[in-house]
Amino acid sequence: MTDSSSLLARAVRLWDRLSAALDALQPAAALAARVYVGQVFFLSGLTKIRDWDTTLALFADEYKVPLLPTALAAFMGTAGELVLPVLLVLGLGGRFAALGLSVVNVVAVLSLQEIAPAALQQHVFWGALLAGIAVYGPGKWSAERLVWPRLQGAATLPVTS
Repeated sequence: MTDSSSLLARAVRLWDRLSAALDALQPAAALAARVYVGQVFFLSGLTKIRDWDTTLALFADEYKVPLLPTALAAFMGTAGELVLPVLLVLGLGGRFAALGLSVVNVVAVLSLQEIAPAALQQHVFWGALLAGIAVYGPGKWSAERLVWPRLQGAATLPVTS
């Protein structure tokens, strides 16, 4: 074996070990993303229910949600910000929760008449994390990994020949 092929073989082994270490971090990274984004939206929902009159005023004057009456938009937005993050953090219906929060995120950006560049960057970051969760799922450390296999097994009909 030549020196260059030996060097290449060592580089490949090193890369394999690094890849394995990064693969082992995937569940923790997915959980961290779920907790981070879930907290952002949940705290926003808590702020809205603390002073419902102010929330209604914001939806009437500041947030211009298209096609929906103000009170309904406020209720739906607040409900989404309180229920979906809990599902997301638990990883129960994680893809559904991520897609639902993506809608809340996009509507928030579109409904604001003016948005600061820094605030827009936050929404883009949250959207990217939510897209990753929607595409790849909530990860191994999620409640649906515990619940869905049992439900799928119970729902499977026996095959008869």
